[in-house]
Amino acid sequence: MIPANPWLIAGGAASAAAALLHLACIVGGASWYRFFGAGERMARMAERGAWTPHLFALTIAALLTIWAAYAFSGAGLIRRLPLLRAGLVVITAIYLVRAAMVFMPSVFRRPDLSTTFMVWSSSIVFAIGFFYAVGTWLAWRNPSGV
Repeated sequence: MIPANPWLIAGGAASAAAALLHLACIVGGASWYRFFGAGERMARMAERGAWTPHLFALTIAALLTIWAAYAFSGAGLIRRLPLLRAGLVVITAIYLVRAAMVFMPSVFRRPDLSTTFMVWSSSIVFAIGFFYAVGTWLAWRNPSGV
């Protein structure tokens, strides 16, 4: 039996937790959207009963759930998913590019995103991307891995 890949397990768990937080925003409403940095516009739409913030949150939660499944598949916890190697590389790249957005000056000109939110969220997303990067690299090196 191949030992599970703790890096991909950590990345998958973090992706799953982020998916749950997005779903919690749907239940929690405008105050949750504000707290988690969705921006005042999204919070106001939620207050007015618009479906747009909920559809965004649901879409992101679904995507994060798929990403968690890919991490767990790469770690050997669930069956091998299609295009596993490519999927893990793309997911890693998306996380790391999102983390790098904190260095884009245009991000800080957006009044709906606070500097604190961008720094914290980019740090968290970088950590998740790092888990995926190391886990994917280790799995790729393992002849029976990804």
